[in-house]
Amino acid sequence: MVQEILIELAKGIGRFFLHPAVYITLLFSVLIGYFRVKRERKQFRARILWGWTEAKHFLLDGYVWAIIISVISVAIGLVIPSTWLMVYSVWMILFVLLFMYQVGSAIYAIAIAAATFYIMFFYDWSYEIFSWEIVGQDIDGQVIVPIAILAGLLLIAEGFIIQKHGATNASPRLVKTARGSEAMEYVTKRLWLLPILLVIPGDVIHTYLPFWPQFTLGESTFSLVLFPFVIGFQQKSRHSLAENFFPMYGKKVWQLGIIVTVVAAVGYIEPLISLIALALGVIGRLVISFVEYRRERNGSFAVSPQSNGVMIAGVLSDSPAEKMGLKIGECIVKVNGQKVTDEQELYEAVQINAAHCRLEVLDHNGELRLRQHVLFRHDHYRLGLILVR
Repeated sequence: MVQEILIELAKGIGRFFLHPAVYITLLFSVLIGYFRVKRERKQFRARILWGWTEAKHFLLDGYVWAIIISVISVAIGLVIPSTWLMVYSVWMILFVLLFMYQVGSAIYAIAIAAATFYIMFFYDWSYEIFSWEIVGQDIDGQVIVPIAILAGLLLIAEGFIIQKHGATNASPRLVKTARGSEAMEYVTKRLWLLPILLVIPGDVIHTYLPFWPQFTLGESTFSLVLFPFVIGFQQKSRHSLAENFFPMYGKKVWQLGIIVTVVAAVGYIEPLISLIALALGVIGRLVISFVEYRRERNGSFAVSPQSNGVMIAGVLSDSPAEKMGLKIGECIVKVNGQKVTDEQELYEAVQINAAHCRLEVLDHNGELRLRQHVLFRHDHYRLGLILVR
């Protein structure tokens, strides 16, 4: 009996791969990587990150949080209306297709789907898609509580993913300063897919997929659904180094998520509080985006030309520069004992000693450190550095 249940559960989870959001997200992750590499080759004559980086990590970066939220949602019994999931799917896919992931946070699609759900109820609208009838529902009652809690949990996941992975995949972009010189900004544009196990009420799935595993709670029937939630993120840093900016940004997002989750949970006592929590999440997420955008637009560039050396704007993977431990934002002041102030002087100095390269570098704290590496044939032509000119 247990084996049969596990087999049926596996079949049910396999239906996750029938959701169009899975393939649309994968396709647009590939497109993000394609356009990024195209821009990098145009500006720097080299790709900084592998073209499939975004597609490779669209599931990997968030799978731990998908498991955590799945366990929480099933353990505390977050019953999500199946018709709301359909409405949310439409908005989620639309946001992905827009290719503007400044509004890609799941909180926005969740809130708009909740509003759409209520409008359909208020005007008695209904739609039929593939034999499923989508009808609205009053969100003033207990319906809004699990939706708001789920929104808070997804905000927490989003924040931690940004904190951990935002800077890792930031791509340099060449821009002109107000004085006409070159400087760098760093852009992260990503889609993350979180497959989350949810509980939905009724026998909607059982009617069309009779093999779907179900369980009962009292006199009600419930089904388990593995549902794809998409988190989009797009942000750039220029006033701050990416390695400092994105962890700080992500921390603010997950802190907001904790507040939203806690406030939404109070909705079990008074559902209106959960509605307020959802609105708080939307406003708070917009404020974080706007404040950080304005802060990075003002002030000087963190990576710009320096008079006392050559500023590192990027380090290619598996290159001599990476093996030497060179980092973005550091300034190379001497190569093989020779002072350097531009890219040409740097590579001329490298060729002084074709077998061994010694670099004197000012780190982010202004402290001088020595880096050296044995160069093999042709290595002096491809140190793997993207430099500010």
